Amino acid sequence: MLNRRDRAHLLRRDPPTPGLVVPVTWSDDPLVYSPFPPEWPAAADQRKAMVVHQPMQAFAAYESGKLVRWGPVSSGRKETPTPEGVFNLTWRARSRRSTDNDAWLLEWYFNFVNERGVSFHLFDLPGHPASHACVRLLLRDAQWIYDWGEEWSLDDSRREVMMPGTLVVILGAYPFGDSPAWLSLDALSTPIALPDRVGADVMTEARREPHR
Repeated sequence: MLNRRDRAHLLRRDPPTPGLVVPVTWSDDPLVYSPFPPEWPAAADQRKAMVVHQPMQAFAAYESGKLVRWGPVSSGRKETPTPEGVFNLTWRARSRRSTDNDAWLLEWYFNFVNERGVSFHLFDLPGHPASHACVRLLLRDAQWIYDWGEEWSLDDSRREVMMPGTLVVILGAYPFGDSPAWLSLDALSTPIALPDRVGADVMTEARREPHR
């Protein structure tokens, strides 16, 4: 979690890092190490809400504004960035083939940009943004979001959104070329500043005509 790498990539030298982040005091509670604030007042009226902070390469899940989980991600690479903005979870699939390359099996898939096929799913976390716009997750987090997140509700024609899924906010652009924020003691000592409001555009993405 702290190094934004899965186990297979943790000890690799590519990309190079000045070392591994290790806590001075160990805790069994992963929320202790969260770069996100324990409360998000703007999301207090949302039963469930997710936020991805691309500079910190991490996600957080909130219930009624209270932090319940966080974890590392690998978002879109420089050529194919993950779009910033406010979205909603749409639909999920236990596994599906990537539309970019059918050799890639995307497991524990939960879409949030239906028109582009951008989603949360299990895949490699190499310690830097490496996806084709999706948000990659560790297995435990991908499974958790798959079960925890709420899909949209469609009408009988399956062309009109009756109820949007869980709120998703994608924050910031990754500063390619800079040192990773999670290796900075100054950055780690200050919780991520989350938006102080989620405006009327929250539902914009979910209300677009679905093309599943």
